[in-house]
Amino acid sequence: MNSEKKLVITDDGSATLFSCEFNEPYHSTKDGALHESLQKHIIPAISFHKAKEELRILDICFGLGYNVLATIYYIQQKNLSTKVHIISPEFDESLIRSLISFDYPQEFDKLKSIITQLSQNFYYEDEQFKIEILLGDARDTIPHIKEKFDIIYQDAFSPKQNPLLWTREYFADIRAVSRDDVILTTYSIAIATRMGLYENGFKIFLHYGEDTRPSTLASFTMLDSKYIDMELKKQRNPQARSLRDMDYLLS
Repeated sequence: MNSEKKLVITDDGSATLFSCEFNEPYHSTKDGALHESLQKHIIPAISFHKAKEELRILDICFGLGYNVLATIYYIQQKNLSTKVHIISPEFDESLIRSLISFDYPQEFDKLKSIITQLSQNFYYEDEQFKIEILLGDARDTIPHIKEKFDIIYQDAFSPKQNPLLWTREYFADIRAVSRDDVILTTYSIAIATRMGLYENGFKIFLHYGEDTRPSTLASFTMLDSKYIDMELKKQRNPQARSLRDMDYLLS
């Protein structure tokens, strides 16, 4: 297994890493690491739940921590009083420990103490924010989570490179920890991703963030975004199917 990682500067000037193990970067180099986090995940999710005083967020997976840190940054920038509890599975302990010296964008300068505590203790808590990093495979940890989440950032490596975090069975585990008014955000617009969500009761929507490529939102309720009629998609493409565990797990 090749665990080597290479520094990459994305088009918005923020840094990410290229994973040789998964043969792809942690973020879209075109959309930009910070810009992608904000536009595809944080802004649509927080805006949808703007009336809530407390939010529970599941971040799949922690990686470089952009989604977690951008959530805190955005809430502070908007002077929101929302209390936030984030749980984030991550299997790469050495990556987490290395983040104390990672070259984050200047927007995160005020978050350095949080980054330090997360990289050393996998935990941070103050009066407004509580963050827990769960070390281990997300497929193992998620079924043991007792929380129900308002927001889920589905931001794992791509279905092609990490399919077990995109299967119909995986999304069944996600549904089990979702609140009735959950919103799930993901960069993936693949038909297999959308089918896996749809087969677990999610409605599917196309999201257009500012200066980013389209992404997907999913919820059990209607959103103010372009609705994707999955039954019509199935009629037009009878071969369309979700990814399945049995396609990737050894019998």
